[in-house]
Amino acid sequence: MRNGRALASLAIGLSCAAIAAYFVIFPQDVLDAALKGLSIWWDVLFPSLFPFFVISEIMLGFGVVHFFGTLLDPLMRPLFRIPGLGGFVMAMGFASGYPVASKLTTQLWDQKVITRTEGERLVAFTTTSDPIFLIGAVCIGFYHDVSLAPVLASAHYGAAVVIGLMMRFYKGSSDPQDELAAPLVKLHNPKPLLYRALQSMHRARMNDGRSFGLLLRQAVESSFRLIIVVGGLVVFFAVILETLALSGVLAVIYAAVAALLKLLALPLPLSDGIVNGFFEVTLGARSAGEASGVPLVQKAAIGAVVLSWAGLSVHAQIASLVSRCGFRYKPFLFARAMHSIIAFILVLILWNPLQGAREAASVWLPVESSESAAAFTKLWSFPAAALTLGALLLGFSLLAVTVSAITSKTRTR
Repeated sequence: MRNGRALASLAIGLSCAAIAAYFVIFPQDVLDAALKGLSIWWDVLFPSLFPFFVISEIMLGFGVVHFFGTLLDPLMRPLFRIPGLGGFVMAMGFASGYPVASKLTTQLWDQKVITRTEGERLVAFTTTSDPIFLIGAVCIGFYHDVSLAPVLASAHYGAAVVIGLMMRFYKGSSDPQDELAAPLVKLHNPKPLLYRALQSMHRARMNDGRSFGLLLRQAVESSFRLIIVVGGLVVFFAVILETLALSGVLAVIYAAVAALLKLLALPLPLSDGIVNGFFEVTLGARSAGEASGVPLVQKAAIGAVVLSWAGLSVHAQIASLVSRCGFRYKPFLFARAMHSIIAFILVLILWNPLQGAREAASVWLPVESSESAAAFTKLWSFPAAALTLGALLLGFSLLAVTVSAITSKTRTR
């Protein structure tokens, strides 16, 4: 075991030394790659993620998360074996994209309302792309075909729900480490669900105790630190990808992936999207959309794989967030791999049944150029994500209230 760790440390150290050497040999190429990564962070990630980081912190401080958590508890526990608070995290993750759900999960861990196993389940299936990136950047900007939106969205988010149902069986027996989290004990409460939700919100607000000014300042400070980490990782992986290309390592990986695609009878031009998407989701989605001579359904399937895998850049962001909580990386890695496979299959299954939805999307969202896609993303990213979040929370809450009412009637009989 020690020898294996020593060899791994040696390999990492030598790799870092080799990468540093390429920084010296090709300074201009490395600088251009870093500027490209910085542009992605500043133009896309900072304006779309930072407001949600701040708002999520404020909502936690005011107990809004606990309000929806109590409402959603009758729905989330039977389906996913996580507290109702996970429903809010799920809605936030689906609406605003990675890594917002992971940040919320770590905050719930800090408040000792979820266990380690529940946190690992939650992070595993709530790490998704946001709808605006999926529609504006991928479908419109990279694929130049907005009709792909219904298929890609259904496959991507549908696969995430399937992963959530699968992860409910993860750690079926109790984990000794879960006792450290001291989760809230869920007992049967005869009071109405809405009353319990308001009571939970009030109790959480009283326990927090911070004034709005202090809460806002601390929310901005912690969110800014996190968005800097996200930007640094994006720039780092952009440079790493360029270094691998300069060293010829990327060409070897391309050849291996091309051989695999040939074995699976898939077009070889898709190898660019797969390799780039393995490292960075934006580059992978762009490469998949630009693949020439490939049927659209296959390009869409690879795009779903790239969005669901999310790239090592996002993996590093998630790992940096959850590592302090003791969450294990293997469940997340397994979930990302299964998410990619299921999303790929769902695109192929849903392609023909969603033909009508694809035609409707072309009528209602007639945007085809990359310039229009950029404008669409910048103008509508935050409002549309907020509306999506509200719709998800409303739908989940209504469903949870219905389930709770049915359960209560069954108990009284």
